[in-house]
Amino acid sequence: MSLCQDCVKGVRHEGTPSGEFKKINGVDCYVATPEGEYAKDKVLLFLPDAFGMQLVNNQLLTDDFAINGYKTVLIDYLSGDPIPSDALDDPNSGFDLVKWFGKHTQEVTRPLIDKVVSTLKEEGVTQFAATGYCFGGRYCFDLAFDHVIKATVVAHPSLLKIPDDLEKYASTAKAPLLINSCTVDMRFPLEAQAAADKIFGDGKFAPGYKREYFDGCTHGFAVRGDMSNPQVKAGKEGAFKATVEWLKKYL
Repeated sequence: MSLCQDCVKGVRHEGTPSGEFKKINGVDCYVATPEGEYAKDKVLLFLPDAFGMQLVNNQLLTDDFAINGYKTVLIDYLSGDPIPSDALDDPNSGFDLVKWFGKHTQEVTRPLIDKVVSTLKEEGVTQFAATGYCFGGRYCFDLAFDHVIKATVVAHPSLLKIPDDLEKYASTAKAPLLINSCTVDMRFPLEAQAAADKIFGDGKFAPGYKREYFDGCTHGFAVRGDMSNPQVKAGKEGAFKATVEWLKKYL
């Protein structure tokens, strides 16, 4: 059942982050905690794009999930080495993307997520969900494969092997899956979106599946979209709303 618009407090596109930076089991994190009463046994893991915990957009989104009632932990699984926010826009930056990816393989990054989860469990958290953007989408799938999370949300995911990872999710995972997709996305193109619908759609994935599609948007829209473009602004807001509704239904 769809929730009313008023049930989801809107995402901001600019502002001052209000969460706190803290180490959890030695891993740097940005943590946003709801005001007032909230479910202390639940945590939303925010797995960022390659621009990392340091990107203000990611911090503001983390805050906005907390405003909607979820303690949210943005994990610096890039160890303080995100892609600089302007590197990919500047052809003269000299940034070596291939070298960067070589330093942030799953063997290096995933253990940092596990360290955070382990400590949160020790602190009494029993239920996790994960929302992953671009680079973070890969880890949402892996956490679902390992039954760490109760609900999964990915927006314009990257690093997925299609259709292999979709088929593995369908056969292995038990976490309901929401995919926020868009028109132009080399990392999760229309063909991959169609494959997901074929594998999960029409009730074939019993835990629950939904794919949202935001027309006129491009890869990265849910985090770094151009807010001067009405379609992109609507896409970012729509992806956030869909994510909160998914969490309210399954976490």
